[in-house]
Amino acid sequence: MAAESKIAGIEVRSIDYVPLNERHGKLWHLGPLWFMSNAQIATLAVGLISITQGGSLFWSVVAIVLGVLVGTLFMAFHSAQGPQLGLPQMIQSRPQFGYVGALLVWLFAYLQYAGFNVFNTILAADALQSTAHGPTSLWIVVVTAVAFVIALIGYDIIHRSERILTYLMLVIFGIFTIALFLIPYPPGTFDIGPFRPVPFFAQFGVVAGYQISWAIYVSDYSRYLPPDVTVRKTFLWTYWGSALGGAWMMIVGSVLAAWAGKSFSGTGIAEIQAVGDHVFHGFGSIVLLLAALGLVSVTALNMYGGSLTLISAIDSFVAIAPRTSVRVVTIGVTAALSLVGALLATSDFLANFNDFLLVILYLFIPWTAVNLVDYYFVRRGHYAIAEIFHPRGMYGRWSWRGIAAYLIGFVVMIPFFAVGKVFTGPVARALGGVDISFFIGLPVAGLLYYLFARSIDVEAETKVALAERQELEAAAAQHALP
Repeated sequence: MAAESKIAGIEVRSIDYVPLNERHGKLWHLGPLWFMSNAQIATLAVGLISITQGGSLFWSVVAIVLGVLVGTLFMAFHSAQGPQLGLPQMIQSRPQFGYVGALLVWLFAYLQYAGFNVFNTILAADALQSTAHGPTSLWIVVVTAVAFVIALIGYDIIHRSERILTYLMLVIFGIFTIALFLIPYPPGTFDIGPFRPVPFFAQFGVVAGYQISWAIYVSDYSRYLPPDVTVRKTFLWTYWGSALGGAWMMIVGSVLAAWAGKSFSGTGIAEIQAVGDHVFHGFGSIVLLLAALGLVSVTALNMYGGSLTLISAIDSFVAIAPRTSVRVVTIGVTAALSLVGALLATSDFLANFNDFLLVILYLFIPWTAVNLVDYYFVRRGHYAIAEIFHPRGMYGRWSWRGIAAYLIGFVVMIPFFAVGKVFTGPVARALGGVDISFFIGLPVAGLLYYLFARSIDVEAETKVALAERQELEAAAAQHALP
């Protein structure tokens, strides 16, 4: 109860350590959180690329399932870091990249939050315009405002909202999915069809990238859990929650595209309404309203995570104490950027969303390799947390090991890139447009960092971490109130 009283109302903490007396929540809450984060109609777009490039529905589904199973591994391993360290995700990059060097990945993370929020906000507004009518611009403002309030209140309301929406989604979208498979389809839709490597690997890459893109969020939503939860169970609740929600929506998106054929709307909104109305007239609107609520919730997640990333970046130059006012300003800035972006976005942005996902994959493959290798194989979870917040602490301002491994891992991927009409690397071109950069950047960045990190005196760092633990708890308790 003491822990609950300290976090009642608007959340105070941001990038700072969460002391043990404020830890709370249940491990299984991670399941519905990550299920619902993925089980929203923005995820439908991820399942379209193979169908639009001429792949069969069968091989599209195979690529989706494999991409989900592989990509979700990495984000789930990141989730287990939260309870052990009591820190949000991106601030954990300082031991690998340095106090200032971590700005490299924080910039990319913030761009990801902004890009997803623009897309999610537009999609939610389109869904509301199709059901409740009114101008799309008005709904963009409404969605942004509601998401801002949820993000501001913070961690607990986000978890609670996602649990409620999960129950609604299982019922309403479950009925929709059953209806989807009872409608008539063009002949040959469910045939296996020929295996075409280009659409198959394009679909695999986009799906894996989408799942890996959650890696920058996950500790944000597990850091209040007590540290005695096991790594294995934290991983499993996150993994299966995200994998099931993601695979469900992506496969539905692929099936909708196969059903609609050349008349597919591009966003899936018109098709959802049409299929839903096969249950009874108006059910399609009910599905879209639920979809809009889901998009509001994930927009709030992006604002919350974007705020933490922005605070981390500012803290690299000026030390920031945890204050409610800091959260208000940074969430407000993040919301304003997504609002402006959504109001100014053109149809080209929506059409190029898959290319955006591929770029995100490219940027975060080497980061996730470096971060996970450091946590699980180099320092094995032993971090001197107070040193993470010292500008000239033992982790340094610039850590050449993480930066070099990241940059080399990224550079060696470039010849394997295949980003639609934007860029195709020489190796991808020689392979007929097949993108296998995922399989190159991940092992190269991870192995290089492991080799570079052999010179780290992990034993000495561990002693510092153990010695400062009590001081850390006392210091964190002093900042419990705004």
